[in-house]
Amino acid sequence: MALIVHKYGGTSMGSTERIRNVAKRVAKWARAGHQMVVVPSAMSGETNRLLGLAKELAPAKPGDAYSRELDMLASTGEQASSALLAIALQTEGLESVSYAGWQVPIRTNSAYTKARIESIDDLRVRKDLEAGKVVIVTGFQGIDEHGHITTLGRGGSDTSAVAVAAAMKAAECLIYTDVDGVYTTDPRVVPEARRLDKVSFEEMLEMASLGSKVLQIRSVEFAGKYKVPLRVLSSFTPWDIDIAEEAASGTLITFEEDEHMEQAVVSGIAFNRDEAKISVLGVPDKPGIAYQILGAVADANIEVDVIIQNLSKDGATDFSFTVHRNDYAKTIDLLKDKVLPSLGASEVVGDAKICKVSIVGIGMRSHVGVASKMFRVLSEEGINIQMISTSEIKTSVVIDEKYMELAVRALHRAFDLDQPKL
Repeated sequence: MALIVHKYGGTSMGSTERIRNVAKRVAKWARAGHQMVVVPSAMSGETNRLLGLAKELAPAKPGDAYSRELDMLASTGEQASSALLAIALQTEGLESVSYAGWQVPIRTNSAYTKARIESIDDLRVRKDLEAGKVVIVTGFQGIDEHGHITTLGRGGSDTSAVAVAAAMKAAECLIYTDVDGVYTTDPRVVPEARRLDKVSFEEMLEMASLGSKVLQIRSVEFAGKYKVPLRVLSSFTPWDIDIAEEAASGTLITFEEDEHMEQAVVSGIAFNRDEAKISVLGVPDKPGIAYQILGAVADANIEVDVIIQNLSKDGATDFSFTVHRNDYAKTIDLLKDKVLPSLGASEVVGDAKICKVSIVGIGMRSHVGVASKMFRVLSEEGINIQMISTSEIKTSVVIDEKYMELAVRALHRAFDLDQPKL
């Protein structure tokens, strides 16, 4: 039969009873003849607990000062859940073995807390699979060229699972979560949100990058690059559900567009509360300014999202961009201390109470007036747009955080996302 990768999130691994149910589900697939590799997250809340302990010991300094040790600490959560799952599988009568990322090994760069996977040596895992064992590999972590443990950032277990599936050319990677698929938007904000039976890889990549929490963006990037068949489904269905029914449930991330996808101009509404806006005012309007500002930010391993440079007036302009809210204070300090003195700009200001709301859909390629409809809907709700970013299949706006839920509900209704597809 096929080689299948299962990934289970922290909620799915949240207690010994849930771990036992995961083991029963995995055992069902293994007994059906599949070679099984499982990538679990830490038990829900465990990573936050561990990092909270570190913060108690060193509350006055940013994480960068202790980043190596934070990775050493945070990686233990996945190690514990992997060992517990292996034990649960053995009680089910299946041979199983758990490995930390460094034991595989999963090679990464040395960017602590945000490492990127460079290669995976699957020889050890394949030998165990050929011996009839279920192999469990810790998510979220790897090892750099110096032998130091690294972690991949929040949601990194998704990336680990897809990377393992890509390296081993798995038939499919199933991402088990506490939701039963990908929705048109967050049902907690819009109760009428619908589950999508399928969504294109491009749409999923945009939705993940724009704030959808169902899949981590780097896992979607991996899936797209290596054409890994990917499905999002719930771990809270009965473990003994028929495999054929289970394998067809949830949301399929597909690489092939069809005529039904083109019918929907907008497939989903994504939003992100974790944004902050930074503006460098009075910047000399000359070549190289954008590089001087954003080059320094990139060197500090800070990711930039929406970027706007305003119209020049009297030889000066304002330069604005957004970063993750966790990087807000660090970016402000960096610009004030290292960039502003050499730029000749007047000041740096910021706003940490903004959010980004986006409409996504491959149908936007062939339909005009979609962005203008979005702007009209927001205008009718009295919502001011601060920044705009577009691509071929999405339009994003930065707005005041307090209007986020109102904007999402209004757009979801305006684009008929509460209506079932024909």
